[in-house]
Amino acid sequence: MALLSILVLHGPNLNLLGRREPAVYGSQTLQDINDSLTQIANLLGVKLTFFQSNHEGGLVDEIQSALDRHQGILINPGAYTHTSVAIRDAIAAVAIPTVEVHLSNIHQREAFRHHSYIAAVAIGQISGFGADSYRLGLEGLVKHLQQQS
Repeated sequence: MALLSILVLHGPNLNLLGRREPAVYGSQTLQDINDSLTQIANLLGVKLTFFQSNHEGGLVDEIQSALDRHQGILINPGAYTHTSVAIRDAIAAVAIPTVEVHLSNIHQREAFRHHSYIAAVAIGQISGFGADSYRLGLEGLVKHLQQQS
């Protein structure tokens, strides 16, 4: 079986992790999270490609470029979770199994954060476990992809 390839997308302001509201988002940096995911991916036998953007169009372009390159997408859309029909439509268009993750529990926060445009086109959503949300999302996505093949 060919090595599974997963695109890991980080949305706006996640480049500031470790400095940005650590009481909400934790003290780990984005590089810390990527390094941890790489270690887990090595154990799971999958390849990861990382991309972070503060720009909606950059994320949409990256999702579209995943066609024929990646078998899964792990995405933390950040604030675009609650506003971006474009990211939602891009995920639906490529039809690549996608897991949505969030560091904080979006359903315990401000009311405007309770709705996700992404959830309806994702195979699952994990939130509220800090950086472990990424690990749990990756493990779930890999298991799903392995069961599909």
